Amino acid sequence: MVRWEPGTPERLQRAALELFATRGFEETTAAEIAQSVGLTERTFFRHFADKREALFHGQELFAQAFLSGMEAAPPDASPIEVVAGALQSASTFFPDERRPHSRTRQSVIDRNPALQERELHKMAVLATTLADAFRARGVADPAASLAGQSVTAVFGIAFTQWIRDGEERSLADIADDVLAELRALTSASPTPAG
Repeated sequence: MVRWEPGTPERLQRAALELFATRGFEETTAAEIAQSVGLTERTFFRHFADKREALFHGQELFAQAFLSGMEAAPPDASPIEVVAGALQSASTFFPDERRPHSRTRQSVIDRNPALQERELHKMAVLATTLADAFRARGVADPAASLAGQSVTAVFGIAFTQWIRDGEERSLADIADDVLAELRALTSASPTPAG
């Protein structure tokens, strides 16, 4: 038995991702994840409620990356400027060296409907958290809800592009481009009906 070492949750997360990627999520047990790093199943469950959480642990840090950007925005910043700040801050959570990990994680999620549902839930919770933060800045609804949803929509599109094979741009650069598309879309003159 391996003695306690710092970084146990991170070691378990790395092992889980590797096993999920090679063997499949459903085919991998919590006991196998723990054993692969010399720990017991009991130790696994001290850190994670279930094996799914090994993929989704750290939601608070993920959300805080967006919130930090919002908090850094000047009080008189427009909602779209705050959206930009949130996206730039969140991009620091995903440095380029994290791209291979993110690609692998997303491939595991893409192969499992229950994990896809959990990922959608994570993003819905994030949108609600961000909308609440916009409200706290004095942005009224529906603008606060639209702004929170905009952050998550732009992030989701940018993240999908960032993890594509062959992509080399930073997540921050991609998020800027996607946000520019949103700005162009919302400033376009309406097309006459009929």
